[in-house]
Amino acid sequence: MSKIRVAGIGAGYFSQFHYEAWDVLEDAETVAICNRDQTKAQAMADRFGIADVYSDPAQMLDEVKPDLVDIITPPETHAAMVDLASGRGIPMICQKPLAPTAEEALAIVERAESAGVLLVVHENFRWQPWFVEAKRLIDEGRLGTVYSAHFRLRPGDGQGSEAYLSRQPYFQMMERFLIHETGIHFIDTFRFLLGEVSEVSADLRRLNPAIAGEDSGYVVFNFEDGPTALFDGNRLVDHAADNTRLTMGEMLIEGSDAVLRLDGFGRLYLRPLGGQESEHVYAWRNRGFAGDCIALFQRHVLDHLSGDRPIVNTGRDYLTNIAIEEAVYRSSETGARMTPQAIGP
Repeated sequence: MSKIRVAGIGAGYFSQFHYEAWDVLEDAETVAICNRDQTKAQAMADRFGIADVYSDPAQMLDEVKPDLVDIITPPETHAAMVDLASGRGIPMICQKPLAPTAEEALAIVERAESAGVLLVVHENFRWQPWFVEAKRLIDEGRLGTVYSAHFRLRPGDGQGSEAYLSRQPYFQMMERFLIHETGIHFIDTFRFLLGEVSEVSADLRRLNPAIAGEDSGYVVFNFEDGPTALFDGNRLVDHAADNTRLTMGEMLIEGSDAVLRLDGFGRLYLRPLGGQESEHVYAWRNRGFAGDCIALFQRHVLDHLSGDRPIVNTGRDYLTNIAIEEAVYRSSETGARMTPQAIGP
């Protein structure tokens, strides 16, 4: 079987995890990389054995003619990158946040749809193996009726004037930060685990004066089928872990028959009603980013392109996450409970 030929646009900090994941997938090959800073692009190409390096994305797409484009650039560049791929009929993955605003995100989705080109948003958290296993246990009925979930985000990377500068310095300048950049992952993950969101209540705050946006807060989600979830985020505080970016925090999922707990080492623990907690052992790989979730996500896209499975997180699908994000910010601003409003037709 011939390999899917992937071209990557972007060579920033997080792109290394994309290229690393493509490198371990046997039926994919990164054939070209583009970045306006060619020194960065060449370094990434040398690291992962990528043959062609470009500074102009249009030239790369015209000359390489890849089967798939992986857009790993800042949100404000996504509209232009999606236009380039759409105009050439090339399926694409685009990193989140999809755009700086909901209106811009809708426009990006509509451009790809009008061209009849696949746009998948790179949302990898639902592919983290502990969440995949939690979903399996829920679906098997091991927890009984699920009442609630609680995720405590505690990466511990947000203190002081140097916060985020060594890794992703643009974090400091984002006027919407905790939810727009990070919490959106858990909006998607909660939907994956618990279903569709009916209402949200939020209280967001900025603790570090060195940054522009919020870095802590609470969001309560009500779900159509009855469960509730609490996202409790604080980027200044850490949690027990060898690598606080592995799980980014700790989680409880409570049901009528059992409670499931995730710790900072990727371990899951089950406690039956009235019983004692014990570790629930499951298989996962501690490689790449967060349990190899990027490779698992990219595997999902490759399987779709080969016709083996339907796709999740198309651009249109992802507008639901953005609608929930918008409701979170409105709730925090007004102090009122909000119902997410659909974005676009």
